[in-house]
Formats: sequence, structure tokens, C-alpha cells
Amino acid sequence: MNLLVKNIGCAVGIDESGRLCVSGKDMDRVGVLENAWLLTDGARIKDYGTMGCMPCDSGCEVIDAEGGWLFPSFCDSHTHIVYAGSREQEFLDKINGLSYEEIAKRGGGILNSADRLHDTSEDELYRQAMERIDEIVTMGTGLVEIKSGYGLTLEDELKILRVIRRIRETAPLEVRATFLGAHAVGRAYRGRQSEYVDHVCNDMIPAVAKEGLAEYVDVFCDRGFFTVEETAKIIETGARYGLRAKIHANELAVSGGVEVGVEHGALSVDHLESMGDEQIEALSGSETMPTMLPGCAFFLGIGYPPARRMIDAGLAVALASDYNPGTAPSGNMRFVTSLASIKMKMTPAEALNAATLNSACAMGESKDFGSITRGKMANFYITKPLPSLAFMPYAHQTPIIKTVVLKGKVVSLMIG
Repeated sequence: MNLLVKNIGCAVGIDESGRLCVSGKDMDRVGVLENAWLLTDGARIKDYGTMGCMPCDSGCEVIDAEGGWLFPSFCDSHTHIVYAGSREQEFLDKINGLSYEEIAKRGGGILNSADRLHDTSEDELYRQAMERIDEIVTMGTGLVEIKSGYGLTLEDELKILRVIRRIRETAPLEVRATFLGAHAVGRAYRGRQSEYVDHVCNDMIPAVAKEGLAEYVDVFCDRGFFTVEETAKIIETGARYGLRAKIHANELAVSGGVEVGVEHGALSVDHLESMGDEQIEALSGSETMPTMLPGCAFFLGIGYPPARRMIDAGLAVALASDYNPGTAPSGNMRFVTSLASIKMKMTPAEALNAATLNSACAMGESKDFGSITRGKMANFYITKPLPSLAFMPYAHQTPIIKTVVLKGKVVSLMIG
């Protein structure tokens, strides 16, 4: 059934330019239409305009926005939502002064999550993950990438990816899957990292591809994890099996992850807490999207990515949540945009573009997601009336989302 939204105070994120991302100074511009209506045709946006020329609502499901604002759904291009349990003990370790690397060396971190996941059934993993999916849907996310990487054995990596496939088949939002077998070295290969890399390339990637379980391949290319040479080997192998690269890069140090990502045409390089002029220059003119995860920097108490320098250098940048149990236990993309403004000095318009169109581009999906555009997927949410766009990141904990629409259907409705 068609859906008509009327009496929209302001429709935000309108873009009929056909562009796949927005960069540099243009990131501070967002298309808006006041006193608006929007019509869907099945799952996609059919048309919109001002209330003075609203079409007949006969045969349509009608939502009265009552002056509320309409935004394109957030696109979260970096998450680790499929995991078992939680890691609040490591949270206490951080409070007591241990670093992320120190916790990992003690057997915590990623390996801790791998141990728990190994002992958890697919059904239980799915149940826990769907709770997180329901959470992010109500907070405005309509397209999400989910990584494996808490398995670190062939069987457990496939288990995670099968859970992601099940989420994709049952959840109301759009889901994309990433194989991240190179998140850390599995316990069985401790001290034999090169052999583990061979295992990822020779066994894991072919098995993932055979079942069609992922679109992307990722590597944690950073100090204490995988080298540039190992990263190149893994993503080259992934490319032979049709998997596009998305790289964890420069979280803990200037690792070479940005450069190897650009060299191999990665869709995105993510984290970027450690960035210099050389890395910004490497990204200039490339099709690789620099993706920042300020929720991780916030939780770990480390430096934030230099968003202002990257935008001022003319780059497009994206934002994502990094939702995971150890370093960013939240998928609230609105809070991510608030951190972008508060800690990285991005304007509200820049943060919105980074969390919608550009984050969709970081998944190769901005033709269909990330803006209010005729023909794009009807993924949007409606808020209470707002005084301005800046109110969104400013009042980041105020509950303002009233209705969530995904693929043209109402999936979340706040009563009252």
C-alpha cells in the first residue's frame, strides 16, 4: 500500500543531484523542504512537495506528521552486532587504567568475545542480535553493515555470518555482511600469525564465498594486529572471490592501513583516530571513504579522528557507530552525530550527511539509500516538531523520534 506523510514541518536530506556522496564544503549543505508531504510507492519514495500541492490521499495509508520533521534513516556502515554476552569487566579494567592493547595481551578483548561466541548457539546469537537490531531501528537506523570477527575459527566465523543472513531475512532494515576473520589471530594459531593469515585466505574466504555469506572482506590493519603485507594478501584474496575491501585502519597508530586500502580500492577505511597529512593526501582523489567511529574514541578515552582537517582538505567523510561489546557498546547514530559536532567540530549538516549519504556510500549503497530522493528506498523517520537542525545533535538524549518507516512500512510508532 502507498504511504502518504502530510504536514511535515521540514523534510531534511532532499537530494535529486544523483551524487553518490558529498565532500568538502558541500558537506555543510543539506536540502530541505518546509511544510511538506511525501508519498511512497510500495517500498520506494515516489514524490514529495509542499502542502499546497498535496495529491489525493485516496487508497493511501496516511501519517500526519503534525509539524514534525522528516529525516532519511541513518546508514551505519561499521558494526559488530552479532556477539555473545557483554564485556563490562573490561570496562572496569579500563576505569582502573588498563589500555585496550593491555587488555588484549591479557587474553581479553576480541579473544574474550570469541571464547563466549564459541559456546553460544546460533539461535541464542540471533536472539541477542535481534534485540540490538530492534534497538537501532527505533533510534533511526535503516541500513546497517554487520561484521563477523568474533569467531576466529572457520566454523565460528561461518556461524556468525549465518546469523547475519538470518537477520537479513527477518529484520525490517536493510543488512549487509562483512567477513572479518582477520580481526585477531585465533587462539589455536597463537604465535603463528602467518599461518593464520594463510588459513583466512585458503580456507575461510573460499568457504564464505561458497555460501554467499558476505559482500565485503575486512582486516584489522593496526599496531599489534595485522601488517600491511598481510592485509594486502587477505583483501587481494577476497577480491578474487568477489568481496570488496573495508579496512580497520589507524585506530592505535599510523599503520599503513589507509594507504593499502586506497591502493586496493577499498570501499572504506575505518577508525582513523591516528591520521597525518600523508594519509589525508592518500585519500584525496580516491574512491575510498574515510569513516570515523567517534563512539569508540569516546568510550576508550582516546583522541578523535581529525574530521575538520579532512573536510577542509576537500574529502568526503562518513560516520558509523562501531557497535560492539568492547569499545563502543552503543548503536545510537544520533549520539554519534552529536560526538561529531561536540568533539570533532563538524556542523550539524556535515554530521547528518556523514551519517546518511556518505555512510551509505561506504557500503556502495548510496544509489538506493541515504537521502530523500525520488526512487530511493523509503527509509526515513519522523520526529516531534524541532526548532532547528542543530537541535538534533544538541539535545542528543531527548526522545524526539515518533515514527520509523523502513521500505515504505511503519515499523516503529511512539504512542502519545
